Formats: sequence, structure tokens, C-alpha cells
Amino acid sequence: MAAAGGPGPAGGGRRGARRGAANILAQLRHGQLSGRGLTRGAQITEALLKERDKQAKWNGIPLLLQKLYENSHPNSDFSQCQSILKEISPLLSMEAMAFVTEDRKAAQESTFPNTYTFDLFGGVDLLVEILMRPTLITQKKKQKISDDLIKDCLSILYNTCICTEGVTKRLAERNDFVLFLFTLMTNKKTFLQTATLIEDILGVKKEMIQLEDIPNLASLVSSFDQQQLANFCRILAVTISELDTGSDDKHTLLAKNAQQKKNLCPSRAEVNQATLLNIPGFVERLCKLATRKVSETTGTSNFLQELEEWYTWLDNALVLDALMRVANEEAEQSSTESSDESGLANTSTRTQLPQSMKIMHEIMYKLEVLYVLCVLLMGRQRNQVHKMIAEFKLIPGLNNLFDKLIWRKHSASALVLHGHNQNCDCSPDITLKIQFLRLLQSFSDHHENKYLLLNSQELNELSAISLKANIPEVDAVVNTDRSLVCDGKRGLLTRLLQVMKKEPAESSFRFWQARAVESFLRGATSYADQMFLLKRGLLEHILYCIVDSECKSRDVLQSYFDLLGELMKFNIDAFKRFNKYINTDEKFQIFLNQINSSLVDSNMLVRCITLSLDRFENQSDIKVAEVLSECRLLSYMSQMSMRMSFLFRLINIIHVQTLTQENVSCLNTSLVILMLARRKDKLPFYLHTLQEMEYTEKYPGFILNNFHSLLRFWQQHYLNKDKDSTCLENSSCISFTYWKETVSILLSPDRTSPCAIISYIDEAYMDIDRDFTEE
Repeated sequence: MAAAGGPGPAGGGRRGARRGAANILAQLRHGQLSGRGLTRGAQITEALLKERDKQAKWNGIPLLLQKLYENSHPNSDFSQCQSILKEISPLLSMEAMAFVTEDRKAAQESTFPNTYTFDLFGGVDLLVEILMRPTLITQKKKQKISDDLIKDCLSILYNTCICTEGVTKRLAERNDFVLFLFTLMTNKKTFLQTATLIEDILGVKKEMIQLEDIPNLASLVSSFDQQQLANFCRILAVTISELDTGSDDKHTLLAKNAQQKKNLCPSRAEVNQATLLNIPGFVERLCKLATRKVSETTGTSNFLQELEEWYTWLDNALVLDALMRVANEEAEQSSTESSDESGLANTSTRTQLPQSMKIMHEIMYKLEVLYVLCVLLMGRQRNQVHKMIAEFKLIPGLNNLFDKLIWRKHSASALVLHGHNQNCDCSPDITLKIQFLRLLQSFSDHHENKYLLLNSQELNELSAISLKANIPEVDAVVNTDRSLVCDGKRGLLTRLLQVMKKEPAESSFRFWQARAVESFLRGATSYADQMFLLKRGLLEHILYCIVDSECKSRDVLQSYFDLLGELMKFNIDAFKRFNKYINTDEKFQIFLNQINSSLVDSNMLVRCITLSLDRFENQSDIKVAEVLSECRLLSYMSQMSMRMSFLFRLINIIHVQTLTQENVSCLNTSLVILMLARRKDKLPFYLHTLQEMEYTEKYPGFILNNFHSLLRFWQQHYLNKDKDSTCLENSSCISFTYWKETVSILLSPDRTSPCAIISYIDEAYMDIDRDFTEE
């Protein structure tokens, strides 16, 4: 044992003892890494541990672990274990609390923190052994571990994960332990602790777990009450989301296409989504949770008990800190208002749940549920989820919650997280609004169920607009089940428009609001849908934001340009309204400056104007001719030099290696300009003009070589059998066949063809055969 740091004459005194302690720690760490020599604290004598403990500031943790080891052997009844853990627990929880509050820095500077010592002397492995012991013993009489012992084990494991680097990853690598943890969720008393530890572990796990591997998943989920199901959604979020979803737009299409070729099978996230949808009643319960009112939530006493458990637990400690602060403020307020100073007032306020806390509790639950529903709506089973969500009346339910919960007015003491402010994107209120808007966007996008966002009167209004314009009603409007639409004076879409128009200029919601409304318009262009929104002043609001408030945010500008494009496309009334609002040259110049400041952001609007101009020019209507002659925007785009300028810049700002989901629209807009030119037999003229513009720039071939490569990529990308081409058709009203033909003509290898790009590149500058691969 002397080799393990035993006393020796050389060091002497306190310095020698410290060196001996460090020697023990070094040997333990080496043993755990190599599997040889000292691997756990139980191998060291009690006498030696006692001798080194005080100087090393181990706070008795190694000795307590040795006692725990001796009292947790296979035949023990674990009766002594809990009292030992009760001694260990405060030492670790104080440290963990420091990590999640302002004292984090001081805690990290500690030489041998308690959690580090606990892990180093084998505490983490020992607790995992204790928890899993009943599942590993084959005897008929299984060992029974008390709920309190399980809670203590989980709490200590979580605190150690917070403070000691590498512990969470080590636990994540033990798949048997991760799946075992799910079985502990059947017990209501240990649910919260288990859920929090699982969430932490899954957050660092390299490989996503497969939900179908969880024993009896369907019965586990069906055993949850509504509060547990909402908390379970926090865990599900990690298992059903693709790992790179957050930066989807930033990944190049080359990289994504290459990845898709490698992964022909559904991803684990997609398999997990399917697994959830196969659980009977799962989506229905989520819809009920998402739409229940605050008054329908569980009784006060249950929630206060749950809060107490969470407060000793450390997940969401800052949220609870905020919750408890509001509760105390309201309790103090009601006690000062009370004339009774005998203390009875304090007693009553402690047992009553403040309304603000009830609301925040519900907001935090709905956040998780809406996120899961949103991911499912964007998955492979989208149509199945759509059908269920409509049937379970999610949209009317959210409409009823809109004013009182989702877009409620902030009180003077609105609840925010510790260290944040009311307008911070991290606050639950803000996050709920964004999640709600993302759900609306996913729900409306290219789906006929979007009309469920209206109420019956508003659907009648759409029919009346079609009748007045002497155009057929949209089939989806006629076929909408009126029993599933919104009720009340206004539908969800109209409510959204109202808050959108009141949103402050610097608000972070503007982007999401515009995206949600735009998704309602996307798909085949509907005159009635456009007029419904135009009558509510949407066009004027967007123009005010772009021109009068001179919006600077690139994201918000892009969302406004996209929305404006969908709102105005082929709609002569919209262009007339535009001209009425943009009624001076100064205003029009500001508008053009905004468009030209970033074509990646504004190209969808450029596409809309180009397509609309082409259609209007082919109509003989007097009203159309009048607007064509008066509208500044249409007159501007009718100039050949302007169209050529846009085409030149659109091709120049993108390259195959830098194409993403966000900027590929620039390629499609340039193609739209050339398809319309081809219809008028002007394709050779456009190509020749591009060639002249290259020479003017003194860089022959640089635009046309690049365009040739881009179109080759376009074929590879869009002619894939899995690609849905209806979006291109719907957005342009040009058949996909015509798209394909135009690209083929432009890529023709025949140098004598007047419509082939190759005919306009001098051989000395030709660079079209280079392979494009992801670099």
C-alpha cells in the first residue's frame, strides 16, 4: 500500500501528506484510464484515507464511498446506503448550485472539487451499479430499492455531471444505462429526477438513441399524466430533430446532396418520429396539452410539491428562481394589503399558486409540446400528422389561447429569467411566441389545411372575393371542414395580422410573423387569398417597414421581400396599391436601394415582378394597361437594361460551391428571366448581351462559364427522382417540363446553336468541363 502514497520519511509534515494525496489521485486516474492497478477508492485502506483526508480537503468523501461500497454488496438490503448518501449529497449539491449561479468561476478554480473527488474515487460507477443491481440479479426474489434511494442516486449523478467534465459523456456511452433510465420514468416519485438526467445525457450522446429500443415505450408513454408527458417532450426533442437542423440554410447543397447519396435509409430522427406516431393517442394528447387553458391545469398542491422537488433539483434552476421570486412578490403584496397581521395571510398565500406562476408553468409546458408537433409536421409523415392535428382541433384551440396566453400583454412585473430582460430571446414568453409562429409556418406551408386558420365568416369572405372577381373558388376552400375551423370573431391568421401591424420596429418577432403569413400564401397563387390580406392593409404595412422605417435587419428584410412577392404576384390590384403608397420618386429610390442592397434577400420579389410584368403585358384589359403605364415598379422592370442588370448580378453572386438552400433561389430567378425571354424568342439576345457585359467588365467568360456550371448542378439537383418540382411550378406558373427544356437548350454542346451558352464563350476563355465536387 506504500506504493499508493503511503507515509514515508522523505516528505515529512503537511507537504509530504499533500504530495501523498496527489499521488493517490494520480494513481487512481491512471488506473481508471488503463484498467490496471488502482481503479476505485475501495482498494485503498481506511487508515490511509483517514490520514490523507484532512490535508487533501476531500471532506470525507472517499471514506463515505468506502462505506457505501461495503453496504451495497449483492446480498445487502441497501438499508445503510441512504444515510451515507444523505451525508454525501449536500457536499455535491452546494458545488453544483455554485456552477449554475454566479459562483461558477470560483467553483471551477477549486483544485479538487467534491464532485471530482467523488467521481475519481469511483462514486459515479458505484451509483450506476446500485441503480442497475435489481436488473442484473437473476434470483427469484429481486432486490427492491426505495424511491428515496433512487432519487438520491439520480440527484448526486446529475450534480456530478454538472460539475465534472467527462462524466455525462461516460454515462452516455453506456447504452444499457441510458435505456435503463427510461424504465425509472414509470415511477411518478422519481420521474423528474430521471427525466432531467436523461435529457442531460442525450444532449452529449454521439449517436442518437432509437426510441424503439426503449422497453415498453407505448405503455410507458400512456402511463404519463399530462405534466409528465410535457416534460417527456423535452427528451423527445433531442431524439426527433436532425442534428444539423439549426444551420440548415448554411450547409451547401453539394454537401447535402452527397450526404443524401450516402444515407439512402431514413435517419434515426426520422425512424424515431415514425415510432412516436405509432403510439396510440400520442398526437391527440399533445394537441390537448397544447390547447388546454391555464384554468384546466392541475391543482395547486400538486404543482407546489413538484416545484419543491424541482427547486432541490438543478435543471431549470434559473427559471425556478424567477418563478419563486414572482411567487414571493405576490405573496408579500397580498400580505401587505391584508389588514390581518396575525400571520394568517402569509399562510394562505403560501398554499395558493399565484396566477403569474400558473401561466409561466403552462408556457414552459406548451413550449416543449409545440416544438415536438412542429418537428413532426416537417417530417416524412407530414400528411398523416396534418390530418391528426386538424382532427384534434389544434388550430381552433390555439386561437382561443392567443390573447390570454400566447400573445398576452406583459404586466409591469412580467416574469423573466434571472440575468435576462423581458425582451430577451431566451425568456419563455418570447420563445413560446417564436415556437407558435414556427408551428403556423409549418402548418400552412403548401398544404390545403391552411384554411383552418380562418373562421367560417372569413371563409365566406374568400368565396365572395372569388365570386366578385368572376373566378372559380379554390377547391381547398370549398372542401374545408367547417367544424374544424377557428371559432370566435377572428381566425388565427387575422389575429396574427393584427399583432404584426403593432409590432415595434426593433422586434425580433417581425421575421417569424412575416414567414408565417408568407407560408399561407405559398403554393399555387390564389387571388382571393391575396385580396383577403390586401384588404387588411398588409401591403401598406410591409412597405412602411421597408421604406419609411428603413429596416436594416437582413433577415427581416428578406422575410418582408418574400412576403411582398407572394402578396403581389400576378395581382394588378396589389401593384395599384403599391403605386399609391410609393407615390414619390424619393420613396421609390429608397425601395430600390433596399432591393439592390442584397439580391440574395430580394430576388424572390424580383422574380415576382418579372413574372407579373410578363403576364400583364399579354393581357388586353384596360385596367391592367392603366396600371402598367402608371406603376413605377412595373415601368422600371420593363426596361431591358434593368432586367439585364438583375440577371448579370444574380448569376455573379452565386457559385456551385457556395449554393445553399437560402441562395439557390437566385439561380431559379435568373432561369425565370431567361425562360420568359425564350418564350419571346429573345434568348439569343439575352445571352449576347451577357457576353457584351463580360467584355465591358474586362473579364470575358467569367459569367457564362459560371452559369454553365450552375445549370449543370441544377440538373443534378432538381432532376433527382426524390425532388419535388411542384414548388418551382407553383411559384412561377411555368411547367417543370419547360424549366427542364430551357436548361437543356442552354447547356447544348452545339456551338452553332444560338441558344446555347457555349456559343457565347470564346474558346480561349472556355472553362466548362471542370467537375464540381464538394471542396
